[in-house]
Amino acid sequence: MDQTLAPPNSQAEPVELTYADGNPHDRVQFFDAKLILKPDRFDSMRGFSSFNELVGEAAAKVSKVKYNAFDLRAARPRIREVMFLDTADFRLYNNSFILRRRTAYQDGFPIEDPEIVFKFRNTDRAKAAAVDVRPKIAGPYRVKFKSEALPLKDQTGGFRLLFSHNCIFPLSSVHEADRTNLRTIGRVLPAVAGLIGTAEGRVQLVNSTLVEEVLLDLGMLDFGKGVVSKCNISLWRALATHEVMCGEFAYQTKFDRTEDVHELVKQRVEELFIRLQQLAAGWLLLGTTKTGLVYRQLGSAPTSNE
Repeated sequence: MDQTLAPPNSQAEPVELTYADGNPHDRVQFFDAKLILKPDRFDSMRGFSSFNELVGEAAAKVSKVKYNAFDLRAARPRIREVMFLDTADFRLYNNSFILRRRTAYQDGFPIEDPEIVFKFRNTDRAKAAAVDVRPKIAGPYRVKFKSEALPLKDQTGGFRLLFSHNCIFPLSSVHEADRTNLRTIGRVLPAVAGLIGTAEGRVQLVNSTLVEEVLLDLGMLDFGKGVVSKCNISLWRALATHEVMCGEFAYQTKFDRTEDVHELVKQRVEELFIRLQQLAAGWLLLGTTKTGLVYRQLGSAPTSNE
């Protein structure tokens, strides 16, 4: 295998690379492991509990990895509404950009300001680092550059990497009256201004699909050397039909520099990811991402860079 789940030291970004304003390129500081799961396993809370047992079983087979599973009997999932926005010809997604709005709900009502998630996601790490995802807004935002591991597209037991350069900010920080106008988006998100140009028009809900996300934390994975990850499952349903589209098991770790992650920890992370695929082979939905499923919901065939 010619790559590791955490990018090797030899691929560290050269410090001389900068954005237009002179700031250095962002470094990968997050690692996500993701398994897309078949929808038929999640008709009740039983699906979450059953997969949680598989996580514990996989962790027990990896030396020095500990898993502290949460008690799910009284757990209450978090609910979010997710909207993907794009041009009618999927100009953003076809060029590795993803634009979505998500809103947290409790007891049927929104509980906080909707947030915008804007990302460039690609298999090329350098290309992802070179895209300046920072918005031009009068308000706070946060940038996350992540390495994401997924199984191979056609078989279990391996992995492929995507590099996701994200920016998250509250919708209220966009003060323009028409927030879906392409010219507004080009001003707020300069990274896509070249794609939009001077064209009129608006972004729209991708494939008329509004997503309800049901998110439940499962437990904590301890890989040693101070590397601890919370893991969860998110269940995606199409709100119009209440059809379950997929589930996603994921865990995330944060670090200052990939070079500082101990080699033993990288090996444990990789082994757990492989063993979990093997144990959960019957659960896995290969060859896609949650975003990819939304873009193909009505049989459309956009260009995928994932």
